[in-house]
Amino acid sequence: MRRVAGFALAGLGGFLLVAALLTRSYVGGHIVKFPLNTYVVTTLTGHNISYFSPALVRDVSGATMRVTDTVKGDAAAGNSSTSVWNEFDYLYDVTNSKVFQYATRRAAFDRRTGQLVACCGANIGGNSSIRQTGLSGYVWPFGTQKQTYDVFDTTLLRPVPFRYEGTGTIDGISVYRFVEHVTHAQAGSQKVPGSLLGYSTTALMTVPEYYTATNTYWVDPATGGVLDTTQDQEITLQDATGTHRLVLLNGTLAMTPGSVRTAVNLDASGRNELNWLEVTGPLIAGIVGLVALIAGIVLARSRPGEQSEKAGEGAPEPLLDPAL
Repeated sequence: MRRVAGFALAGLGGFLLVAALLTRSYVGGHIVKFPLNTYVVTTLTGHNISYFSPALVRDVSGATMRVTDTVKGDAAAGNSSTSVWNEFDYLYDVTNSKVFQYATRRAAFDRRTGQLVACCGANIGGNSSIRQTGLSGYVWPFGTQKQTYDVFDTTLLRPVPFRYEGTGTIDGISVYRFVEHVTHAQAGSQKVPGSLLGYSTTALMTVPEYYTATNTYWVDPATGGVLDTTQDQEITLQDATGTHRLVLLNGTLAMTPGSVRTAVNLDASGRNELNWLEVTGPLIAGIVGLVALIAGIVLARSRPGEQSEKAGEGAPEPLLDPAL
């Protein structure tokens, strides 16, 4: 009976050791995924912003701009491999108490890599013909590497390289810094009255729109979570000679400290889950498995009656021969 119990215990120990190795090297990397149902509100602010105000119908300078970015997951549209998130971006001129603009986006992406997927009604501003490719920008891959990633830019409507440019620390978390550099890239065109461009006519004129930006993301490489961002952007309308005719937006926007704290807190849950699956859980399973394996081997190697024989060997000799 002892040998049967020993074999069973050794088998359990071996199973736990294998489970510990698999959990660390394989299971953890496939169980943890980006959520289906998320709700995050992020605020960015910028000072001394210049832009053209549609509400005031004039150029504005020196304004404080507040950007409220709301991302909400559509759990019903997602599945085990794909998340679908809806985004509403709202820009407000705090100085002049005027709405500047708003934008919408619906994106579907792989729940492990963050790569965009063409499905589920994905669109930019309601236009589903725009094909979103590259990383979503909401998240980076689990186990982010020190390399360049192509991330979809919602202004240029195409993926743009975000280059790894160093490390940093946010609230004690080591992060990687990725930067997008865009210089004078055409981002479509707009029809505006000629008078707004400095011409004498009020007729609509089609002029190209140009985009220059340095956008920086600080990413937790373990979870792929974006903990902080800054956006230094200039969007202008230019004529055929390259002369700036109208500044649509110029300035730097950065996440508020409160939004950074929110991002860090959200990231903590993912870090805790990864830590349990890849460190704590496998360590506990490995220790228990090793102890069970050793104990099982010891029990399995003991022969029946071995203990009683050893006990007899240690008993004292009788003083008198019973036959006498």
